[in-house]
Amino acid sequence: MRGWIGVDLDGTLAHYTPGQPYRPDVIGEPVPAMLERVQKWLAEGRDVRIFTARVYEDGTAERRAEVRLARLAIVTWCRQHLNTVLAITNIKDMAMVELWDDRAVQVEANTGKRIGEGT
Repeated sequence: MRGWIGVDLDGTLAHYTPGQPYRPDVIGEPVPAMLERVQKWLAEGRDVRIFTARVYEDGTAERRAEVRLARLAIVTWCRQHLNTVLAITNIKDMAMVELWDDRAVQVEANTGKRIGEGT
């Protein structure tokens, strides 16, 4: 398979507790099943990337500082739990073949129909 797999960080690859104040430098413990899946993909030579809003920049100095902290925390988390550093992005492109995310809703291509519901 060519292309890359996007894996959301908070709530998918790492535990996230809704309602907790956001801290760009704090990432939850790994979600074991997802960590294992990513490790398998990496062993197969697949291109896996962290896909997260943590690195969204709006042009403000405050946000740029938060993004720097978030990137450093993600790199450290990857080294600790995956023994490698994954690419980090918040941008989809045409080479992305899958997105694993706790908030995504899958729809049938070109129809707008939600997968599994028939409408």
